[in-house]
Amino acid sequence: MSSDRSPDASPGTARSLADVLAGGAGTVVLDGGLSNQLRAAGHDLSDELWSARLLVERPEAVTEAHLAYFEAGANVAITASYQATFEGFARRGISRERAAELLGLSVGLAREAARQAGVRGARGPLWVAASVGPYGAMLADGSEYRGRYGLSVAELERFHRPRVEVLARARPDVLALETVPDADEARALVRAVRGLGVPAWLSYSVADGRTRAGQPLEEAFAVAADADEVIAVGVNCCAPEDVDAAVATAARVTGKPVVVYPNSGETWDAQARAWRGRSTFAPEQVVAWEHAGARLIGGCCRVGPEAISAITDTLGPVT
Repeated sequence: MSSDRSPDASPGTARSLADVLAGGAGTVVLDGGLSNQLRAAGHDLSDELWSARLLVERPEAVTEAHLAYFEAGANVAITASYQATFEGFARRGISRERAAELLGLSVGLAREAARQAGVRGARGPLWVAASVGPYGAMLADGSEYRGRYGLSVAELERFHRPRVEVLARARPDVLALETVPDADEARALVRAVRGLGVPAWLSYSVADGRTRAGQPLEEAFAVAADADEVIAVGVNCCAPEDVDAAVATAARVTGKPVVVYPNSGETWDAQARAWRGRSTFAPEQVVAWEHAGARLIGGCCRVGPEAISAITDTLGPVT
């Protein structure tokens, strides 16, 4: 991958994320859950587009949410494009041309947040990761936590490729292939990002030492082991308790830096549309993850700016 700085790179970012990971200059802190930060600001995310709805209705709110994480010490903002797809936007009557503009806008909003954070004196380099959610996120029926959609690898690649092409043209620092439930979909995503000139990380949603589709993690991580485009592998949107073994396996199988950003540990009750249980996410856990090979660490659902600030204080700055 090219190590040149993007002409649209965020203020304070003199090196590519890939170069920093390869150089071993500390652990990069990711942001936390975008949706919980938007909800905390009073925004309704109850429809099928989820946070992508605000790309249409309140784009400035997305920038504000990203900015909150940068100011908490995050080095990376993950865009509001997780559930942004041509198919999902079409169900809302949004044309393909406008959908492509909204995908590009998601990167631009995160870049603007980085610019504002730089003006306000944010610490360290700042990067933008363009979120690429799984096929199941477009279905908006919870199937991203099951996988096994009944589609072939080739069909999944055809679904993902147009969206990642548009996101790549917006010049993010990295593509975040995230919350992937199935090794077959991971194969499709790795193919879809090939030749785009933008590095990617691949992170699975896991439970009890397996992908959500039930595959062993050794098999799942091996999908990316020889993919030059993939600069980190790991897990996200899982319980903190599932992280330790996954980090060790990802590092051993691929030899690549590991990316980790679990949920708070609470459980989503889909019928009641509410979170249940208590948080089991503790900032001190990140030290063990770092020692096991994690080089990008943050949080997903229900992990907010306060927790990201604590992670930053625990791990120290990227140099």
